[in-house]
Amino acid sequence: MQNIDDKMMRSVLESDKDTIDKGKLVESAFDMGINSFSPDLMFEQVVNNFKLAEQIYGESILRELFGEEPDYIEKNVRIPEFQRQLKNSLKKNLKELSDDGIIDRKFNITEKGIELASLVMYTEELDNIIPKGFAGQRMHKKQSHYGGKEDVKDFRRGDRYKDIALRKSIKTAIRRGHKDIHDKDLKTFERQSRGQVNIIYALDSSGSMKGRKIGSCKKAGIALAYKAVSNKDKVGLIVFGEDIKSQVEPTMDFTRLLKEIVRIKASKKTDLVKTIERAVEIFPDNDATKHLILLTDAMPTAGEMPEKETLEAAGIAANADITISLVGINLNKKGEELARKIIEIGKGRLYSIKNLENMDKLVLEDYYSVA
Repeated sequence: MQNIDDKMMRSVLESDKDTIDKGKLVESAFDMGINSFSPDLMFEQVVNNFKLAEQIYGESILRELFGEEPDYIEKNVRIPEFQRQLKNSLKKNLKELSDDGIIDRKFNITEKGIELASLVMYTEELDNIIPKGFAGQRMHKKQSHYGGKEDVKDFRRGDRYKDIALRKSIKTAIRRGHKDIHDKDLKTFERQSRGQVNIIYALDSSGSMKGRKIGSCKKAGIALAYKAVSNKDKVGLIVFGEDIKSQVEPTMDFTRLLKEIVRIKASKKTDLVKTIERAVEIFPDNDATKHLILLTDAMPTAGEMPEKETLEAAGIAANADITISLVGINLNKKGEELARKIIEIGKGRLYSIKNLENMDKLVLEDYYSVA
């Protein structure tokens, strides 16, 4: 986080409410698919069709920019004096955001605004995951003389004598009625290596993900990036909808990942085929474990035969030694059936999400399960 403005960082770390609220405003804007505010249009929509405005902007944006609770605005929005109050509040709050450099003169969210939202999301998610005890150690299942002791196996030529599991060997000899321990009774510890993992977090940003869904997925992505980079693993990012919207090749640059996650906006359809194909392209060509996590609330809708093409793409990924897990958010029966086929081909796991609060927990659980 060394590239973040010092004054802004101090304000967030010292829990300055005004600064944090501005960061949350930017966060909410991107979650709702907004990267620019148009004051005249916003005011007109709130006054003429409040329900529609609430669907477009969400409660937190309306609360922050108009200075009143959404329910209160809806009840009083027809009163001319209240309309003038709302207009003045909107003008004042946007000017303050502009003076702070959070938006520019054309009301577009600036890089500083993205940095502030990144910092707020990072500190909030860190506060959230640490009490849950997500400090586990990811282990490869690949055998190594230099890893930690795990399961036991039969002794083979080349195994180190110091790795002999003495108690297991004695028990085996007794069970077989041997007075002495024979060569075939010997058991050794199977060691596991802590090799590097390259993991790609692929997030569905189609229109149905707008709001809380995409917000929870972004926070889970931050938790994953934080834990993986802390473990010296590399994390990549693919944001997909009807097409690939953005990507980051597997990296240990946490700040870059953080900013790209914050920028994610929801729009259009879902194309899993292009996402899996792109993942195959950007995974490094090395011996590290390659794992793809797909997060979506719907199965593919783009392409002539989306389901068939998606399974074919999963097969290509499997042939490239890429495992695939899928986090499905309120999938219907047909969607869950296809999801199970994808993870069967990808030799990964399926997580069915009903409670968005558990998103980060399940994503980290999947990370620590990678073999």
